[in-house]
Amino acid sequence: MGRDGSTSRTPPDGTDESVEASPPFRFGLYLRDIGTSVAAVVLVGAFLFAVSGVWPPLVAIESGSMEPHIETGDMVFIMDAERFPGQDARHGVVTAAAGTESEYRTFQRPGDVIVFEPNGDERRTPVIHRAMLWVGAGENWYDRANPEYVGSADGCDELRNCPAPHAGFITKGDNEVTNSRYDQVTGASTVVRPEWVVGTGACRIPRLGFIRIQPSQLWSASPSIPVAKGPTQAVT
Repeated sequence: MGRDGSTSRTPPDGTDESVEASPPFRFGLYLRDIGTSVAAVVLVGAFLFAVSGVWPPLVAIESGSMEPHIETGDMVFIMDAERFPGQDARHGVVTAAAGTESEYRTFQRPGDVIVFEPNGDERRTPVIHRAMLWVGAGENWYDRANPEYVGSADGCDELRNCPAPHAGFITKGDNEVTNSRYDQVTGASTVVRPEWVVGTGACRIPRLGFIRIQPSQLWSASPSIPVAKGPTQAVT
């Protein structure tokens, strides 16, 4: 019998039918993979935005003013203050003073941690600190303040932003070494109006923020009081 060569034939052009896919086909697969990855990122971002009501919903912490409860390099998920307010909230924010009475705590301490625009200036790096007190316009809030957080002031007349220039929040970082006084005493910000609050901190993802902050630190030094950076904006 003659040899059956049907299984060993080669195509007329001399190419092997089992060779790898052509470059255009591989490029198509590459584009498909990129498109799938981008779509997944967009879907995750849309979901986080739907839950938080804030964009960007994640901020990367770039200094230690909130340690030990929020550390440098952490990523913090923030939410619109009015979305799920706690008990005794004012404009969606529970202060440390109110949280102490109601046992409402976030990040291991009473009260909400808020992201806000210092002095209401959108051009400045936002701040992530804890809301300590709510004060009314023209209020002498010295007597309600924690004596340890007002420095050497002996009364309202020796204290910045007292009487309060307008209604809002008195804020402070949790770090008792680097942030031993209220922001309104140090001059980091005046009393924080509710409309300056970007959102409230909900939870943290340890160390994930280093992905965002390390590249930028290669090009510039950190300011004196920074705390966090968001994917599209800075937060201190």
